[in-house]
This record gives sequence, structure tokens and C-alpha cells, in this order.
Amino acid sequence: MRQLDGREVHLWVARLEASENNFARASSWLSPDELKRAERFRFERHYRAFVLGRAVLRALVASYLGIAPTEASFTYGPKGKPALGVVACPLPGTADSLRFNVSNSGDLAAYAFTLNCELGVDVEYRRRLLEIEGIARRFFAPNEVAELMGLLEGDRPEGFFNCWTRKEAYIKAVGDGLSLPLDSFQVTLQPGVAARMVALDESTAAAERWTMHAFTPAPDYAGAIAYQDRERPLTVHPLATVDELLETLT
Repeated sequence: MRQLDGREVHLWVARLEASENNFARASSWLSPDELKRAERFRFERHYRAFVLGRAVLRALVASYLGIAPTEASFTYGPKGKPALGVVACPLPGTADSLRFNVSNSGDLAAYAFTLNCELGVDVEYRRRLLEIEGIARRFFAPNEVAELMGLLEGDRPEGFFNCWTRKEAYIKAVGDGLSLPLDSFQVTLQPGVAARMVALDESTAAAERWTMHAFTPAPDYAGAIAYQDRERPLTVHPLATVDELLETLT
């Protein structure tokens, strides 16, 4: 059974690839509802990524609660944010206090866990974008656009994805989905500058109540974690394939 001590945040990143034996094993853990969701994907690679991603989530939750992966239960908020459902686990209160969030992009999935604090995680594959300025002007706060366009052209893709992942992590932490305007708050984005919320609804005091962490899970990927609390100790587990994670966790 894996332990989360006090205010720790644990970050796990999985490469969504597995042997056929482990894929079959992963499929057997999913609930009927999850299997129905998986079957809606048109392409085999998306179907497999969903199955493996859900199986890793179940394995991680199970490792923290001391239960079998099939015993994990999930509910979803109005905007789709996942949370634990009713779960019987050996340690009273653990299921009630465990908080987590999930993100996936390309062939990676990221999972963040902590206790008694809602959090959001986002990971993005830094694909080539031809319209960085147009997308930024549509979604980012004016100060972010100015800061982004002030970067050297070669640094703008990194700045763009720094900004995007930090914004997504915040939105996922509050559970509002994309109904929350991305330009209603400002984050840091310059390469080499620590992840931080600068302003929230034009208030620096409100922004200071939030903590952000940036991470680079693999080349050409950007990631961020956000939560409303003073900084918590962060443990980043090494990038692993699903095969490696399942061997470690189960």
C-alpha cells in the first residue's frame, strides 16, 4: 500500500503502451461504463490509450487505498472532473481525503494525487502550431499575449505551451471546464521562469493563494499542476510504460 504523507503531491506519468497480456489485464479492470466509453473511439490507438489510461488510474488509486483495481469507483462533476465514488478501503477516511486529477496528450498520461486539496494537472504534446499568435489572442489575457509576442520567435512555442498547461491545470483544479474564460487570469509563461499565477480576476492577492508547478515529462511535452494552497512537497515519479507501472503497483 502506497502512502501519501500530510501535504505531499505525487505526480506519475505513464507512456500508454503495453504488452498484449497487460492490455487484456487492463481491459478486465474497467467497469461496463468505461468499456462503453472506450468503444466510442473510432481509432484503435485512441481505444487502447483510453483503456490503458483508465487501468493505470485504477492501479494508482488501488495502491493508495489498499484495494484491488476493480474495486475503485468514480463519480464525475458537472463539467466532467473525476472523483472517487463510494469505496471501502482498509484505512478509514483515506478514500474521503484522497484527491486526484488526470490528463493525457499524445502517448502520455499524467496523474496527480494529494490529500484534502483539490488539484488539477495538464500535460500537452508540444505540436507545431502555425497560428500561435491568433490562438493566444483568442484565449490568453492581454498581458500574456504581450509577453508571449515579446519572446524570440524560437521561444514562443515553449512560452505558449507553458501558458496553456498552467491555465488548463487551474481550470481542472476548480472543475469548471472550458466554461471558465482563459483570459480571466494570468500566469507566467517565459521559458526559465517559475510557474506561478500572476493575477486572478485582476487580483494579485487571489492569485497568491494558488500554487503552480511546471514539469517536463518527456522531450516535446509540457506539464503543470495547480492547487489552492501554499506550496506542497512534490514527488515526481520517473516516466514509465504501462507495463513497468503495473509491475510496480500490482
